[in-house]
Amino acid sequence: MAQTLSAAASPTTLPRRRPLWLRATLTTTLAAAIIAGLLWTFGLWPRSPMDLGRGDNALAAGLLTHWQAGELVVLVRHAERCDRSGNPCLGPADGITRHGGETAAAVGQALKSLGMGHADVLASPLTRTTQTALYMVDRTVPAPQWLADCDASLLANVIAHKVPQRNLVAVTHSGCIGHVEKQLGYPRAASAEYSSALFMTVDEQGKAAVLGVMNVEKWTQALARLKLAQSPSNL
Repeated sequence: MAQTLSAAASPTTLPRRRPLWLRATLTTTLAAAIIAGLLWTFGLWPRSPMDLGRGDNALAAGLLTHWQAGELVVLVRHAERCDRSGNPCLGPADGITRHGGETAAAVGQALKSLGMGHADVLASPLTRTTQTALYMVDRTVPAPQWLADCDASLLANVIAHKVPQRNLVAVTHSGCIGHVEKQLGYPRAASAEYSSALFMTVDEQGKAAVLGVMNVEKWTQALARLKLAQSPSNL
C-alpha cells in the first residue's frame, strides 16, 4: 500500500515541448511550402527560360549544335530605346541610343562568330528595331509588319518563315517575345531585356521549343565556353 501511494505521489513525466520560436519557424516554413506548391500547381510561379549565359548552360543545351544544323529561331529584343533613356540618341526619337547601337553591334558580332552563312535576318518595321538590326548585321533587312504585331499569331508566322536547315534571327519587341514564351510554356517569364535573345528550336514538323535566353552581357563568357569545348584538346 505504501508503495502504491508513493508511486501515485511521484510526478508524471510530460513530453518535452519544442521551444515557441522553433514551433513558429516550422509553421512558417510549412505555410510557405504549401503556398509555393499551390502557385506552382496553378502556373502562377514566376518561371523564365534557361539562362544560356550562365555556366555551361549554352553547351548543355546544345546551342552550337542546333545552330550549325540550322534549327534555331532567335528572337532579339531591340536595343535601348531613345525615348525611355537619358543616353544620347542615334537619330530619331523613336529609335535607339548610341549605347543601344553598341549593344546591338555586340549581339551581331556574337552571332557572326557562330556563323551567319546559313541564317536569315528580319526585323519589325519600327525605327528602334530596324536600327538594331542594322547595327547587328551592317545592312538593311526585310521588315514585315507581323514582327510588330505582338499577338498570338507571331509564333505561327515565325515558324512559317523559317527555312529548313537555316537559322532565323528576328529583331522584335519585348511584348512579342512575351507572347511566344507564354505559348511555349513560360506564362510568367521575366520581360526580355534590351538586346537579349530568346533561342528556340524548330523541328522538321514545325514544332517549336524554347532553348533559353542570352542577355547581351553574357555573350562573351558563353562563347568562350563553347569555343573551349570545341578545341581539339577537348574533342
